[in-house]
Amino acid sequence: MKKAILSLAAVMTLFGLMGCNNRGEVQVVSPAQQQELKPMQQSWRGTLPCADCEGIDTSLFLEKDGTWVMNQGYQGGKAAAEFAAYGAWARTADKLVLTDAKGEKLYFRVKGDALEMLDREGNPIDSQLNYTLQPMKSSLPSTPMAMRGMYLYSVGAATFTDCATGKRIAVNPDTQLEQKFNEARGNRHQAVLLEVEGHFTQKPNPDTGALVKTLVADKNATFLAGKECNHP
Repeated sequence: MKKAILSLAAVMTLFGLMGCNNRGEVQVVSPAQQQELKPMQQSWRGTLPCADCEGIDTSLFLEKDGTWVMNQGYQGGKAAAEFAAYGAWARTADKLVLTDAKGEKLYFRVKGDALEMLDREGNPIDSQLNYTLQPMKSSLPSTPMAMRGMYLYSVGAATFTDCATGKRIAVNPDTQLEQKFNEARGNRHQAVLLEVEGHFTQKPNPDTGALVKTLVADKNATFLAGKECNHP
């Protein structure tokens, strides 16, 4: 696999790898075009075409809170490459729109229980290759993703308010992370901006037993005291 592919971490790179010819501007979906979140199949999997490898093993997970996670593994090539990305999703009258943490968009359309990937403008891809993901059941991937958000530890529990989606997420207990947070905030009793590579999982609430979306910090945790989400 080419070195360029191994450096890619954002799902929008799919379009370059798949050799899509349509390079027009992405259409932004206005609030008036969006519909309320509706119940639908929550996870899909398939192998998408790849220009420089044997295929891209792709798993897509839609969360009921309006967020998504996509995991991709590049098949063949000289070295294994696996990436994950996340963001917010919305439905229009005929499309599923995924917006990643960098603001880039992916488009799909529903075909029965399956999803078909569309081009960068949300139109069908004119190709004999397979761009379809089939329904499946699986747990969220554990591939680390770059995240930014406001971290707060209080009364024995931590939360992370994600900068990309605005969602407030429970954080898996982590004494090293809590110690770094206390050092970063000093005497200020407020949240601190955290940059970290982590993944999402579902853990039972200790009081109710209900599964709760939880962030697991995997590596490279850095607190930026005095900064907010709009800090570049």
